[in-house]
Amino acid sequence: MSFGTIFIIVLAAIVLFQLYNVLGRRTGNERPPFDPYSRDRNTAPKDEAAEADNVVTLPSRRVPAGEESVPASMQYGEIDKVAEPGTPLNKELRRIKDADPAFEPGEFVEGAKIAYEMVVNGFAEGDRKTLQNLLSQDVYEGFEAAITQREESGETMRSSFIGINDIRIVSAELRGRDALVTLRIVSEMISATLSSNGDVVDGDLETVVEVRDIWTFGRDTRSRDPNWKLVGTESEE
Repeated sequence: MSFGTIFIIVLAAIVLFQLYNVLGRRTGNERPPFDPYSRDRNTAPKDEAAEADNVVTLPSRRVPAGEESVPASMQYGEIDKVAEPGTPLNKELRRIKDADPAFEPGEFVEGAKIAYEMVVNGFAEGDRKTLQNLLSQDVYEGFEAAITQREESGETMRSSFIGINDIRIVSAELRGRDALVTLRIVSEMISATLSSNGDVVDGDLETVVEVRDIWTFGRDTRSRDPNWKLVGTESEE
């Protein structure tokens, strides 16, 4: 056997040994790679079925063995400021925080203020593009139908948003991987609907009115999109 042949055999053995060390053995029973972004929203892995009603933990939230977790006083400090510890609201907000570590109630409320004004103005102006970016499909269809009916009747809407007097989180829920947060919003605005000839058919062009709304925003906690969308609206009675 020539030296060249021996060299090739030795080289092949070294390569195979390195591959074994890197890849390990495959027995045929390995679990498939975990991809949180391609999972069916209506299904869950068999080993997670029993945890479907519990906190959903993202892969990035897993604490390596031996490392201490963040103290609850720091992790949930902002939540405890808006909801008393031990209450159902506090518990659900904590579950959302566990599923979405970036969630902070204070920042969420500030974002909701901006979204509220954009939605109110977008509806008055018939701005479908803006509304599509802020509303869930179901809610958008309701708004779009009202805008279309207004246009077909030759009516226009004039609205002046004055501001928000009060906004607070009143309920929250982590439903599977979907986070839902409901706010009570008290605002002031001037709003009127005009006929095709300019007559006021609803509202008033000069009177400031107080509006009380209950709006629910939702977000898939495992989505790459960080934005929340309006998924439910109702007026406070």
